[in-house]
Amino acid sequence: MVELTKAEEQMMHLLWKLGEGTVQDVMASIKEDKRHSRTTVSTIIRMLEEKGAVGHKAAESRGYIYYPILQKKEYSHNQLKDFIKRHFDNSFSSLACFF
Repeated sequence: MVELTKAEEQMMHLLWKLGEGTVQDVMASIKEDKRHSRTTVSTIIRMLEEKGAVGHKAAESRGYIYYPILQKKEYSHNQLKDFIKRHFDNSFSSLACFF
C-alpha cells in the first residue's frame, strides 16, 4: 500500500479531480488561500511519481502531463482498512458499535 503524506494526499485529490494535467493545471486548481509555488507543486508530484502513485507523458509543449496511477477508490479502501485495523482492532463490528 502506498503511504502518502498530507500534502501528497491533497495533491492526489487534485489530480483525481482533474484526471490529468500539467503542474500549471494543478496550480490553477488549488484554492487561493492554499497557493503553493510551482517548485513545491512540482516536487510533490515528483515524490508521488517516485512512490508509483502518479505517471507522466510528454506534453505537446514543454513539460509533462501528469495522471494518477493510484486510483482514489483503491486508496480510500486501503485507508479505511488501515483505520479500522489501528483503532478498532481490525473489527468492523467494533467500528459500527462506535457509531
